Amino acid sequence: MEMRRLGKTGLSISPIVFGGNVFAWTADEKTSFDILDAFFYAGLNTIDTADVYSSWVPGNKGGDSEEIIGKWLKNGKISRDRAVIITKVGSDMGQGKSLKEQYILKAVEDSLRRLQTDYIDLYLSHWPDESTPYEETLAAFAKLKQQGKIRAIGCSNLDAGQLQASFDAAEKAGVPRYDVLQPEYNLYERSSFEGQLADLCVKEDIGVITYFSLAAGFLSGKYRSKADTQGKARKDRVAKYLDAKGMRILAALDQISAETSAKPAEISLAWLLNKKGVTAPIASATSTSQLDSLVKAAKLELSDEAMRLLDRAGA
Repeated sequence: MEMRRLGKTGLSISPIVFGGNVFAWTADEKTSFDILDAFFYAGLNTIDTADVYSSWVPGNKGGDSEEIIGKWLKNGKISRDRAVIITKVGSDMGQGKSLKEQYILKAVEDSLRRLQTDYIDLYLSHWPDESTPYEETLAAFAKLKQQGKIRAIGCSNLDAGQLQASFDAAEKAGVPRYDVLQPEYNLYERSSFEGQLADLCVKEDIGVITYFSLAAGFLSGKYRSKADTQGKARKDRVAKYLDAKGMRILAALDQISAETSAKPAEISLAWLLNKKGVTAPIASATSTSQLDSLVKAAKLELSDEAMRLLDRAGA
């Protein structure tokens, strides 16, 4: 599997990043282990999680996904240096959102303990925290880098103005900047990344790892009406895509699927891999058969005509 350079971080990541939000949610511990084994045996190497995953599940407390990844790392089937582990800080773990230095320095210790590792490859601020200056957050990250507890830093959910402000703050304070952005971006939701934000990422050589890459599973093609969502864990998230635009996108995916024999999910991820500024999309699986599609997506080549058809459908 050909790896992709992640901006200026020095990290090389697989063209598909596994989304660990499903661990301890729609995938139990054994299933999670089987999927991670298969993911790495297929030549992929990057896992995304967050300290808050999956606190929305009744009975979970947050940190559940990190704990499963930590147990899997500990079983020793894959050496630690083969895995690129991404996790995030700043979401509400019971105290509200925070990117204050004191909070980050404690939160990273909790994540390291749950992950059962000495270092985190990529540590992201999860959400903007308007009550904390960028300088304070970045200084905390700089301290962790100096201590060897994290290798690279990035952010999620910043717009172009916020990202530029963070660069300016880093330069003024003499601390490392964010080198990775994790935005919401997929065939349906394009406005928050395309344009100024994508241009800034290209200009500044920022690694970009997209989340909701399959629009909560909508772009897999399995949800085509409200009836299809009944009883599903992602029911509320999928509902907003069931409109005229969503149907145009599914029609385009169906057409390309008929021509290539690739599944809609594979095509949707391949589209992202061909978009300006994108390093790799995040995608999840809850079975090894679904994982096969992620592996195929990493190798799928779309024609210029297919890219244009998809661009028009989701415009």
